[in-house]
Amino acid sequence: MSSVQTRMAQRGPELFRFTTTILQPMRRLALALTAITALMPQVALAQMDHHDGHHGHGMHHASPEDVKQKSPTQSGSHEHHAHGMGPAGSTYDLRFIDGMVEHHAGALRMSEYVFNIGAPWVGALANSIWDEQAREIKAMRQWRKAWYPDAPVYPVALRPNGDPNSMADLVRMSSEVIAAMRMSATKPTRENRVQWFLEGMIEHHGGALQMAHEARKNSTNSTILRLARDIVIAQRKEIIELRKMLQSKGMNKPAYYKFDNLFSL
Repeated sequence: MSSVQTRMAQRGPELFRFTTTILQPMRRLALALTAITALMPQVALAQMDHHDGHHGHGMHHASPEDVKQKSPTQSGSHEHHAHGMGPAGSTYDLRFIDGMVEHHAGALRMSEYVFNIGAPWVGALANSIWDEQAREIKAMRQWRKAWYPDAPVYPVALRPNGDPNSMADLVRMSSEVIAAMRMSATKPTRENRVQWFLEGMIEHHGGALQMAHEARKNSTNSTILRLARDIVIAQRKEIIELRKMLQSKGMNKPAYYKFDNLFSL
């Protein structure tokens, strides 16, 4: 018998005690952990079912139907929406800037659907609109930072019945208002994107005209007044261009003319 075998034989009772007192409990622990791990997916699913059945408590988890309703729909129509940023006051220019930035962002989104599309003049106009609106967004963000360094970083709006002179009465602009400003409820199909863009941009520009006229009434800031004037001049011109493009395709709806009363300064 070798020396190694001799030592093992001599320590036999000791090894038995080690196996009994240490290894067997460890094996039982390992089996228990395995069982727990196997049950975890079932527990998680049960918890998910429990939360799904109690939407009235805590955070609401969006269902597939909710997500579908909030996603842009493929459509050729554009709904008009209110564009007012509230009454005059010391916070009006901030509210106007935030609203117009979101509104301009909608023009960027819409224009990108027809970049380099090949349709006569449409792609070129979309690029021109994108450049113009992006330049104004950049300028407005710079003014906001300089004029309102203590304002929240998120876009704001006046709370219902709020004081238009009080920063404390400004609230985060709702996602619904932002979506309406950006006209993001619809998106085009490949087949209707030219008409979708042309008609949608008339609606978009009509909203900008409304906001610009409101700013000319409510603001006393010369920079904002100059921007509002520039918006009226540029976007009435583009509405006429958009209308001519639609007419060239045999379309001439009364809706194309509903903002003509906002063309004058």
